[in-house]
Amino acid sequence: MLLLFDIDGTLLQRASGEHATALIAAIEQVHGVDLSGARLAGSAAGRTDGEIARLQLLAAGVSAARIDARAQAVRDACCRIYAELCPPDLTARVVAGMPELLESLSASGSWRLSLVTGNFEPVARRKLRAADLSRWFAPGQGGFGSDAENRAALPPIARRRAGLAAGLERSWPRERTLVIGDTPRDIACARADGLRAIAVTTGPYAREQLLEADAVAENTDQLAAAIEALAGGERGSS
Repeated sequence: MLLLFDIDGTLLQRASGEHATALIAAIEQVHGVDLSGARLAGSAAGRTDGEIARLQLLAAGVSAARIDARAQAVRDACCRIYAELCPPDLTARVVAGMPELLESLSASGSWRLSLVTGNFEPVARRKLRAADLSRWFAPGQGGFGSDAENRAALPPIARRRAGLAAGLERSWPRERTLVIGDTPRDIACARADGLRAIAVTTGPYAREQLLEADAVAENTDQLAAAIEALAGGERGSS
């Protein structure tokens, strides 16, 4: 089974402050705009970095054509600035019990661990290194905000990479894939690819806001149980 984990709010809590600062600084630097008084319409939770940048720039009056033309420059600047701002140690921001859960899943041999996150990949990888979680998420795997601005495009990218890494001639099967995240957008991106989803309440959303998921977990013990329950039927029929 392929498990596609979100990062912010799922693996880590309250670890996105420097990331948000880096993205705003990158937008201002590349586009020459002042976003000091800007407010994003709606929550940024679950959005990709590219989508957040686009919404901020559109609100500032920047044209879509200009946004598209400078998107790579914003990505590069954000990753460079975040590399300077990222705390060297984010282990205190790891969700309680998550290292033990990832180690157990990895050691069992029944699970392939990967990522689906709106973070640009260099930002995501740096966060995981600082949090001492990177050993469970292989390079070259996953789907990131640097792959697509639309989060719904990320699970298919992650499944394709997992299939290639496993030597398959196709993407990793949908029926053997679970998305794990903390926002309604995580659930929506799973559904867009025909996948099942487990929501966790370790982010900004309460259980009642996440009921569209196949299961909702409030801690890593419940998450482990939900993974086993949703995967049980598929493993039993394989």
